[in-house]
Amino acid sequence: EVQLVESGGGLVQPGGSLRLSCAASGFTFSSSWMYWVRQAPGKGLEWVSSISRGGGAADYADSVKGRFTVSRDNAKNTLYLQLNSLKTEDTGMYYCSTSRTGTGARGQGTQVTVSS
Repeated sequence: EVQLVESGGGLVQPGGSLRLSCAASGFTFSSSWMYWVRQAPGKGLEWVSSISRGGGAADYADSVKGRFTVSRDNAKNTLYLQLNSLKTEDTGMYYCSTSRTGTGARGQGTQVTVSS
């Protein structure tokens, strides 16, 4: 059974930073592209970032490019997302997923709230 468990969210002021983690189990993590998606209050799922199986390639939504960095540790079956220069519009529930749309396997999410 695929399990994804996100952590690391919290309340942060604009301009602050957070590091999200996603612990994966139940599938061959190192053979899977992985994704971060988010959902703002009252809105649908939004793709945030993708990372290749070995971590050598990554892509980002324009809204987070230059501020967020995705990485992975295949030895630990863990996916990360470093969030810097946070803006109020980054507020939402962040999920790791096995699909870009977030409709594949997805964890329970971790809440990120950016507010002064």
